[in-house]
Amino acid sequence: MPDQAFDGSFEPQGVAPEPSGATPAVQVEGVWKRFGQQIAVHGVDLVLPAGKFIGLVGPNGAGKTTTLSMITGLLRPDSGRIRVAGHDVWRDPESVAQVKARIGILPEGLRLFERLSGRELLAYSGRLRGLPGAEVDKRATQLLDVLDLAGSQHKLVVDYSTGMRKKIGLAAALLHNPDVLFLDEPFEGVDPVSAQTIRGVLERYTSSGATVVFSSHVMELVESLCDWVAVMAGGRIRAQGPLTEVKGSAATLQEAFLELVGAHDRAAAGDSLDWLGGGAQGGRS
Repeated sequence: MPDQAFDGSFEPQGVAPEPSGATPAVQVEGVWKRFGQQIAVHGVDLVLPAGKFIGLVGPNGAGKTTTLSMITGLLRPDSGRIRVAGHDVWRDPESVAQVKARIGILPEGLRLFERLSGRELLAYSGRLRGLPGAEVDKRATQLLDVLDLAGSQHKLVVDYSTGMRKKIGLAAALLHNPDVLFLDEPFEGVDPVSAQTIRGVLERYTSSGATVVFSSHVMELVESLCDWVAVMAGGRIRAQGPLTEVKGSAATLQEAFLELVGAHDRAAAGDSLDWLGGGAQGGRS
């Protein structure tokens, strides 16, 4: 909730590791989304448990961003039902407000108020969430310090690097201490130092019993961070469950993923390019 206490330890009120029968963090039932003649999401069913670090993985164009946009209330589905922390996302305005009070979002291609400084951006975001000014300032100071942005807090966001933008966006998403945090490609274009800082904050956050859902197409990253995975391709969920179950007998998540999305068959098609390579004159007529 937006008015719950925050002491810098990332411990959302009322969130604990999920016991048997507990309310899932996210429930998606028969969700479809079409853009013109293109079906982006094909009747997706998805259950994401609370208190987990969850990876939504898939190739480019799999429907990950569209699915996350519908779950977080940014894009209305054509049909189906979505619940976050037990609240129906699209039922009525009151339920939408309940959901948005409980979630944090770091979307891909994040647009920020660039003529504000990092601290001003957090102050503005916190007050929009209804937090008292003194509490916003306290949390902002803690987040700026943890995310290694204290030295740049008075610098305009327009002058921030890609990594700094991702970090200040993450700070804004965490400021109200959400129950569920949604991140769309949070490590895209981020330097290794910033990526390690972001990773440390997210691991600390989930260790308190909170839920992180992030999309990526980098399997090594997902395998090192997540304990629960959903694989998406062609607008459909191909597999979901604990990381060990999704991997099955495969040596790595990358190997299991390629099998699930049928990428091995497409790779084999490259054998027909026998004219490619073989020297400057190879294959020329």
